[in-house]
Amino acid sequence: MGKVNWIGLWTLIRREVGRFFSVYRQTVLPGLISSGLYILVFGFTLEQRIEEINGIPYTLFILPGLLMMNTLTNATANTSSSMLQMKLLQQLPDILTAPLSAMEISIAYIIGGTVRGTVNGVLVMILGIVLIDLPVHSPILTVCFIIMVSWAFASLGLILGQLSDSWDQLAMMQNFFLTPLSFLGGVFYSINMLPDWAQTISLFNPIYYMINGIRFTTLGIADTSPLTSFIMALVMTMLFTISAILLMHSGKKIKE
Repeated sequence: MGKVNWIGLWTLIRREVGRFFSVYRQTVLPGLISSGLYILVFGFTLEQRIEEINGIPYTLFILPGLLMMNTLTNATANTSSSMLQMKLLQQLPDILTAPLSAMEISIAYIIGGTVRGTVNGVLVMILGIVLIDLPVHSPILTVCFIIMVSWAFASLGLILGQLSDSWDQLAMMQNFFLTPLSFLGGVFYSINMLPDWAQTISLFNPIYYMINGIRFTTLGIADTSPLTSFIMALVMTMLFTISAILLMHSGKKIKE
């Protein structure tokens, strides 16, 4: 591996971060608004029937799940949409001919997605603190976990963007994979409320561990071992990052 092209890397990172900040009405505000609506509709309404889960008021209980769902959705969307847009507009050859390695290109896109996921996650956390007095038991650990999950799903988004040939294909991957797993990951309920067979199935859902981990760092409660959640997040981060870099290096669906 040669020397890192820091100037090129920084330029691409700045472009990716600036891209979503320049359209914050589409990339930041919708997540805040939808999270606020979830709190109002699901939280305050269902709290009349479900007062507490594991000793935590229902509205507080669902907030970490909403935070994580917003984080991973935005991190994935940023890299996948950016990559697919570059492919469809035939702009990728310009980047591929630049003096940047596959790793540098991948890392730049991933950092852009990580920043967007982290910004959205932190803003939802602040929204929770303002609206419902969310108690963040470990602020540093919470932010670090948000960053790690954002990195993992930004890497996943880069993979999805490289493998997709159209917006329909990308939407199908997200709608049939990411969205169902997010809602079935325990955003609105504790898996301890489920039958034994459903609890077992939930343990095979990787997003469940992301929600379980963030719920521990904010509320101090968890359905399963927080250590398992942190290990799962770390494994996913490493796996998706390496896969994204290798796929970029191979040029599959890019140089064809």
